[in-house]
Amino acid sequence: MKLVLFATLATVALAAPDFNGYQAPEQTYIVPDQSFRQETISVAEQIPILRDDRVQEETGHYNFDVETANGIIMSQSGSPDGPEGSVVKTGEYSYTAPDGTPVHIRFVADGNGFQPEGDVLPVAPEFPHPIPDFVLRQIEKAREEDAAAARSGSASVRSDTSAPAPSLYYSSPE
Repeated sequence: MKLVLFATLATVALAAPDFNGYQAPEQTYIVPDQSFRQETISVAEQIPILRDDRVQEETGHYNFDVETANGIIMSQSGSPDGPEGSVVKTGEYSYTAPDGTPVHIRFVADGNGFQPEGDVLPVAPEFPHPIPDFVLRQIEKAREEDAAAARSGSASVRSDTSAPAPSLYYSSPE
């Protein structure tokens, strides 16, 4: 028994990695030259905040208004009046894009998600718009499959009871 124990310890000791010959990799980081650093520092100017009004009530209602010297304005209010106590937010923000375009966005965030509105946001084409042929063929194929399943008496491929509908709301982890 002692011989087996001694042999096991000797095997483990010989199998241990040798860190004495370890060579750390050479550093490859290059410090930027002085002109690059000065250029970067001058670009990162500090913009003063002209107004920062915040109200946080114990009921969960809040309101804030922020305005900076470079023309960024943001206003938002919220309340825990959503489903299951979720926060409903409304607000707006505006700024000037780098190309000089004024941007003004109004939004609501509630049980239906974040819903922005603004002239600069892309708009989906008006409906009804032309439906591509491949979509029409897919719809027709699904209709034919449902009709064939109804004639044979078997359940439809698209059963409403196959899986539960996903939840529209998130809840706290338990």
